[in-house]
Amino acid sequence: MGDKLKVVVWSTGTIGRHAIAGIDAHPRMELVGVWVSNPEKDGKDAGLLADLGRELGVLATTDRDALIALQPDAIVHTAMADDRVFECIQDLIGFVEAGVNVVSSGPVLLQWPEKILPDDLLERIQRAGARTGASLHVNGIDPGYANDLLPLALTSLSQRIDEVRVMEIADYSTYYQPVVMGDMFGFGRPMDFQPLLWQPGILTMAWGSVVRQIAAGLDIVLDEPLVEKVERRAAEVDTPSVSGDVKAGTMGAVRFELIGNVDGIPRVVLEHVTRTAEDQVPEWPQPAEGGGGYRVVITGEPMMQLDLTHHGEHGDHNVSGMITTAQRLVNALPAVVEAKGGLVTALDLPLVTGRGLVSTK
Repeated sequence: MGDKLKVVVWSTGTIGRHAIAGIDAHPRMELVGVWVSNPEKDGKDAGLLADLGRELGVLATTDRDALIALQPDAIVHTAMADDRVFECIQDLIGFVEAGVNVVSSGPVLLQWPEKILPDDLLERIQRAGARTGASLHVNGIDPGYANDLLPLALTSLSQRIDEVRVMEIADYSTYYQPVVMGDMFGFGRPMDFQPLLWQPGILTMAWGSVVRQIAAGLDIVLDEPLVEKVERRAAEVDTPSVSGDVKAGTMGAVRFELIGNVDGIPRVVLEHVTRTAEDQVPEWPQPAEGGGGYRVVITGEPMMQLDLTHHGEHGDHNVSGMITTAQRLVNALPAVVEAKGGLVTALDLPLVTGRGLVSTK
């Protein structure tokens, strides 16, 4: 199996804490450093920050340069990127330029950045990778496994494909991310509030990577621009939420689509149905189980539907959503380290499994 990969985790938030636990549990990995942005976490043990109930002997630091100086094999980057997209991209490129492989949960547009990022920025990533041999891979559960590998693997059963639709259907009331919930989605805000996410072109920037990567996997060329559709609904009653309660009359649910057409006909569609209570807008698509999950619908011959449901051992689907995002990155790390330098997409990787993680007790 060779030496263990030396890994740094970049942030200890809702995803980072699970990445620390995942690396600690992985037989091929050794946690050597943790970066934090909050000075109050500086010097604290990673195991305590990850709520493992024990110390790991690795102290968190706000010193970026000290972590790079460790010359780790890889960084698992889980810092919040939605509200600082281009600053975050510069951070990731800097890691590659320093010769460190990176797997990251964002910015999600890097999953498949063609037609989103300027060519000179993409060329910079590729030049850095060619020079240092380091790779950059952005993934998770959505955007990520639920709408790249999962739907593309399912299409291998198709005789004819008319449309591939990938969906997230979820109640976000237990999802703790106030900036995303309030500022970006607009949940709990007046219906006339115009959050960033619903501005023209932003859905394409955020999820266009999903639609275009599926199209690339199917060898089709989509019409440009992609088509954005958004329907928002007000909450009918006061609704509690961990990211800020949603009052009746304020925005409580949203359904959006990002549509990739070929000659005007929808061929690849991303759809999200996001509620802040399970009983909101019952006529919209419902999850197969519990408060949320992912669905792939392939229209064609044969007709297929695949539902992925999940929940945490000690929490609901929003907890397991963070775990699956972290573990998709952690488990892909060995393959990313072995990959060619530069940007690596899901289409570039071999089969990633949970090798080494089967319980022995």
